[in-house]
Amino acid sequence: MKRIIYLFVFEGFADWEPSYATAEIQKSSRYQIRTVGLTSDPIRSMGGLTILPDYTVEEVETGNAAMLILPGGEAWEQKKLNDIQTLVLQFHKSNLPIAAICAATTFLGDIGLLNAISHTSNAKFYLESISPNYKGQNYYAEESAVTDQRIITANGISPIEFAREIMRILGIYDEQKLEQWYQVFKYGVWTE
Repeated sequence: MKRIIYLFVFEGFADWEPSYATAEIQKSSRYQIRTVGLTSDPIRSMGGLTILPDYTVEEVETGNAAMLILPGGEAWEQKKLNDIQTLVLQFHKSNLPIAAICAATTFLGDIGLLNAISHTSNAKFYLESISPNYKGQNYYAEESAVTDQRIITANGISPIEFAREIMRILGIYDEQKLEQWYQVFKYGVWTE
């Protein structure tokens, strides 16, 4: 039985940010992607794709879960997605990986998950200005993507680095194959 990677989808989510990761996850014999929304209503991504969530946040069970992916989008900055908090904290309490990119990192800052771990975002001042509860300034790293204590964070212009961290923590590829994948998608360089 494949373990489930839950991708949170919401009105206006940045559909390209998790796309490199989801494509590779779908190829895996160990994992499958399922979408989760605040409701079961269809949503439209920032790129204009209409998606019908597979589950609502209330229907998600962590027993067969392997990860929760939180893509960016303006709704995080507008504080419209707070109903995901219980699910995010449930994943965290269950020691399941959480991957957040771009504006989704502000939510992790809001709920205190970045206060004592290495992390990144679009910029430190961005986190401070959007997330008044953010107290993790001393742990901020000027990196494209960072993984610490099973939490992956990435800035919004680093979907390839975000995918690499997701695949690394899930063990989808060994380090050599992962580096080959990265070189192809980042630089267009194929090595054998």
